Amino acid sequence: MALFDKPGRHPLITDTYLMSHSPTDFPGSIAPPSPSNYIYPTVIETEGRNERQYDIFSRLLKDRIIFLGSEVNDQVANVIIAQFLFLQMSDPKKDIHFYINSPGGSVTAGLAIYDTMQFVTCDVNTYCIGICASMGAVLLASGTKGKRFALPNSDIMIHQVSGGARGTASDVERTVDFMYKLKRRLNRILAHHCGKTPEVIERDADRDNYMSAEEAAAYGLVDKVLQSNRELPPITTA
Repeated sequence: MALFDKPGRHPLITDTYLMSHSPTDFPGSIAPPSPSNYIYPTVIETEGRNERQYDIFSRLLKDRIIFLGSEVNDQVANVIIAQFLFLQMSDPKKDIHFYINSPGGSVTAGLAIYDTMQFVTCDVNTYCIGICASMGAVLLASGTKGKRFALPNSDIMIHQVSGGARGTASDVERTVDFMYKLKRRLNRILAHHCGKTPEVIERDADRDNYMSAEEAAAYGLVDKVLQSNRELPPITTA
């Protein structure tokens, strides 16, 4: 996981966001960025004589479903956070369902999402579909205890903070010091949610550590491997 979204904001060469994506990829929509040749489906609902059109992600939000399907950066984090806050204001007692298929990304952006997940009073159900790596794994593990799930063929990966530094020797030294602080902070977060010690997390995350859904459940990153949504309680709408 990289430290920051934009290298120009700090003497770090850490921007892992796909530069082919532009902020104009999803104006006025909660849809994540996508290649220009990909078309998101539109959902049309009829109520009497009226028709309403939603992009698919806005329609999912109506059922309290948030979807993270990209790398984590500041722009994506802001959209995810806004959805959490909206659902909290809509009904602070109903569960939020957070589906994650992400290779990770910016630590600072990811921690902003993490803090929001802990801030809202709603229970947050997390689901790994595809892969939850790096910061994606942290967000997966930080759901409400007993409500963290992985689909059977998904993969989860944890590792330590990565980044780079440039500038004066003092700048590099301070950046390295900050990286170690972030590493210890993330180790404490994972330890808290996985029921392990920070020392165990530091050892196990020293290199890329890939786990199957079953292995992640045994490790404490998720609570259950789901075979079907029939195993879940009915989703309540906003």
